Amino acid sequence: MGSKTLIIHEYQILSEILTEIDEYLNFKILNVDKNGLKNLDLNKFGDYIILSSKDIPNIKNCLTLPDLPIKFDKLIQIINITFLKSNFSKQSEVTVGKYKLDLNSRKIIFKNEDLNLTEKETDLIIYIKSNNNVTIKDLQNNVWGYSANLETHTVETHIYRLRKKIKEKFNDDNFIVNTEKGYKII
Repeated sequence: MGSKTLIIHEYQILSEILTEIDEYLNFKILNVDKNGLKNLDLNKFGDYIILSSKDIPNIKNCLTLPDLPIKFDKLIQIINITFLKSNFSKQSEVTVGKYKLDLNSRKIIFKNEDLNLTEKETDLIIYIKSNNNVTIKDLQNNVWGYSANLETHTVETHIYRLRKKIKEKFNDDNFIVNTEKGYKII
């Protein structure tokens, strides 16, 4: 399939209209019913959006258009903007161990569960992930911008609270671990 695919879910008339003019569109069109969507391997598509008249639970990149009629140029504009947002969202997602970290929404995600993070917690995770085995002094200098000889427990407090949040939400005791050389993310 092409690099962008609009998957139209149980919206036959819209699929027929868009298919008639697909040579003028900058995306491919695929029409699926309920069973077709369940059996579809979404990983084989590059950028995709699922367009439906109703919300589909547990499906990413779903564009819901319950309010029709809509002007055609407005519909195409909404589809193209949704593709842009989806692409931006993919670029902002970072793998951290078994988790996904969404830099835009500052959420850490595992399976279908997510946890909101503060900006500092996000910065802390990114720094430790990028520089495994970091010391408290490294974190003070590079995440907080503190002087190397300033005595503070800010780093330890933030790591303690972040570990606690991760444990409560994901039951993970080993997200940030201490090593002989410092902190690291498994």
